[in-house]
Amino acid sequence: MTTHAPADVRTEEAEPQRLPLLALLALATAVFITSLTETLPAGLLPAMSGDLGVSESAAGQTVTVYAIGTALTAIPLTAATAAWRRKRLLLTAMTGFAVANTVTAVSTSYLLTMGARFVAGVAAGLAWALLAGYARRMAPPHLQGKAIAIAMAGIPLALSLGVPAGTFLGKAVSWQVAFLTMTVLTVILLGWIALAVPDYPGQRREGKGDPMLSALKVPGVTPVLFVTLVLVLAHTILYTFIAIFLDELGLGDSTDLVLLVFGAASLLSIWAVGAGINRRLRVLTIASVLLMALAAAALAVLSGNTVVIYAAVTLWGLGWGGVPTLLQTAAADAGGEEAADAAQAMLVTLWNVAMAGGGLVGGLLLDRFGSGAFPWSVLILIVPVLVVVVGARAHGFPARRAGTGA
Repeated sequence: MTTHAPADVRTEEAEPQRLPLLALLALATAVFITSLTETLPAGLLPAMSGDLGVSESAAGQTVTVYAIGTALTAIPLTAATAAWRRKRLLLTAMTGFAVANTVTAVSTSYLLTMGARFVAGVAAGLAWALLAGYARRMAPPHLQGKAIAIAMAGIPLALSLGVPAGTFLGKAVSWQVAFLTMTVLTVILLGWIALAVPDYPGQRREGKGDPMLSALKVPGVTPVLFVTLVLVLAHTILYTFIAIFLDELGLGDSTDLVLLVFGAASLLSIWAVGAGINRRLRVLTIASVLLMALAAAALAVLSGNTVVIYAAVTLWGLGWGGVPTLLQTAAADAGGEEAADAAQAMLVTLWNVAMAGGGLVGGLLLDRFGSGAFPWSVLILIVPVLVVVVGARAHGFPARRAGTGA
């Protein structure tokens, strides 16, 4: 009996060291699909507007209405489905994506397309409120941070690889095929989730006041939320209408290549942020904002030079790629154990409010001033972002993080 005890102990100790990679990669794929579904129209607007019989600025509102669906429903739907078992909830959300993307692909009506995009946004709100917590529950405490990082890897992959690939597919075949491809991926994912992702019971919260209001009172949370709102707004104004911006410069046929350059730079940014975020969150955030400002300035002043455009897009990708990770980490750090979940919920909501606002403001700018106004608007919005990041030295974006295990 004594010879078996050490082996049993080692087995029990070794087991928690492992992460359920197959299940976490399924969550990462869900994140990829939700992120790509939101931003896919960015590279397809000219073709979508022509087939739907609307202006390009109106076609850009397909991004806006998606974000509105997420922003309006994320918090109330999360409360309404709190008692649902987690796998059932995730399968329901992803089924919503399959239906919405299929309708988008086959629709010839602008109103029907907007309705499908709104439904996709609602499904996204349901999924986004679920995925980070789901990933945490799959991992032992000391590996929960890594589990969330794996699950959230779908965001940069969608922006850096998915959108350029979708743009290329839309040009090579049609934009409808790009959306149908999303449906096929989602159907495959539904089977993957059913087979590989563990199930967990829902959770009922005992109300002790409004957690959102309590989180806003925590030092550092408000600056992070402000930066999220304004920086994502600035990015979305330009990103949503990038195809139109490039078309005005005579580079419409190179949209997929420009987005690929942006994506490659974003991947490099993600790697740099992942390597240094534990010790240099503040420095990396300031650097990201400055790189985006420099890119916007170059596009505003020197957009007539093709080399400058590619250089500016590279700087833009280097600045933006790590922003989701930086802001999510800053929000979690600022909230602490008591308010981290509420801070993250508000961050997701404000992120999508900014996405909706970016599409709306971008459309208005396009109609009134033309696409040349986009980089100037980015510059104007980045100024207060930089002021807040630099000023939030003690809380929000401190020089040193309170802990390195987050």
